[in-house]
Amino acid sequence: MTTTSEQQTSEVASYRRRIPIWLAILAASLPMFMATLDNLVMTNALPVIHKDMGASVEELQWFVNAYTLSFATFILMAVALGDRFGRRTVFAAGIVVFTVASAFAALSTDPGQLIAARAVQGIGGAALMPLSLTLIAASVPLRLRPLAIGIWGGVSGLGVAAGPLVGGAVVEGWNWQAIFWINVPVGILSVPLVLLTLPNSFGARLRADILGLLLVGVGVLAVVFGIVRGNPSGWDSLEVVGSLGIGTLLLVAFVFWEWRTRTPLLPLRLFHDRSFSVANLVGIGFSFGMFGSVFILIQFLQVVQGASPLDAAVQTMPWTMAPMVIAPLAGLVSGRVGTRALIVVGLALEAIALFWLASIMSATVPYRELIGPFLTAGVGMGLVFAPSSTAVLATMKTQDHAKASGTNSTLREIGVALGVAVLTAVFTGAGGQLTPSGYVDAAIPAVIVGASVLAGSALLALLLPAGRSLRVEDPGDARADGRESAGAHKIFS
Repeated sequence: MTTTSEQQTSEVASYRRRIPIWLAILAASLPMFMATLDNLVMTNALPVIHKDMGASVEELQWFVNAYTLSFATFILMAVALGDRFGRRTVFAAGIVVFTVASAFAALSTDPGQLIAARAVQGIGGAALMPLSLTLIAASVPLRLRPLAIGIWGGVSGLGVAAGPLVGGAVVEGWNWQAIFWINVPVGILSVPLVLLTLPNSFGARLRADILGLLLVGVGVLAVVFGIVRGNPSGWDSLEVVGSLGIGTLLLVAFVFWEWRTRTPLLPLRLFHDRSFSVANLVGIGFSFGMFGSVFILIQFLQVVQGASPLDAAVQTMPWTMAPMVIAPLAGLVSGRVGTRALIVVGLALEAIALFWLASIMSATVPYRELIGPFLTAGVGMGLVFAPSSTAVLATMKTQDHAKASGTNSTLREIGVALGVAVLTAVFTGAGGQLTPSGYVDAAIPAVIVGASVLAGSALLALLLPAGRSLRVEDPGDARADGRESAGAHKIFS
């Protein structure tokens, strides 16, 4: 009698034989690229939206954070739903939600509508990043998995690289609404591609942890809200102290609940693994320092130096294009040098680049002096992308891959939200304004904070395991009788 596990193994093996590997990688990566692209596309358009809608600095933050917070909150729930109803099914549903929300964002006429649409976008995007990596891992043979993950990291890097450039070209050639309209045809093409080329793998079909979702979602939202409101309302105000206090209590309650419940949204046992724990802490620091600083620096080029959205995108190409080249190479060589060395060097380069930028930032700094730090930051980002994803999954059991990658994506998005909120709080606390004369002096300390967090993350990354090959199970290579293969397989660490 055939078991569910045997049927799933048979389906995965069948897909591997029938579907070209490149097509499976494309199907899993294209929607993830769309979601990655959307982060910096939006950031590059902020000065234009500020003028068109009259949005405040606080509202500009929420255009970014409404997406990242809903993204972070629903990632693990999307992973759980993928385990229960099929990862391909939930992945395709996420594409539909993201595409429809993009259309509503394009139709927004005031900041409140745009913030709401961005929040719904984040819910759809929550299914894309973690499940794309899990679907790729299930769709390619083990011997090609390092290359596939390297390509996946390169596509993610391409999303970062193309975001400002696409956003600048679209905003300058059409309008800011077009940055959302471009998601619609991509989403329409992606759904049938996913359904036809990827296996619908399943995990443990457990009850959804709704209470855990509410505790972590509202808790993180309250903390970020308190940080955002700190300068306008006063850090000792009831609004801010209450928000930070309630958020902290809810997050503590979330951890306590996850220890007790039988079907946790976030299995805390995963953090017993050193590689997983350190990689996630490093991921938070990476997202906090880098993307918080990007939020400040993208606007510097437009608000202070008068660059158009397209000019600003072209000027940052040494930074944004480097990960597209470096990330796949890092995925290939990490089997020889290990993930720790690449991640430490990458984070150190990012910190150096931001300290360098802070030291030369002025209203009159010539562009040629920005090329060096931009390129250094880009190379650093490329060295972190794929190796950090690999470090998260390196010693995880197969059945934990989706939860592990979902946890990593959640914490990195929380890092983005906190980075944007904290660095903007530093900027506004220093008297920063969205004017040519009121920007630079306040932006410098904000960028220094981001650089310092990246430097600390580089030191923390030294705690990652130094081994170059670790052992994991591969469900697609399981024996036909349903038993796991006797020989464990090696992947790059």
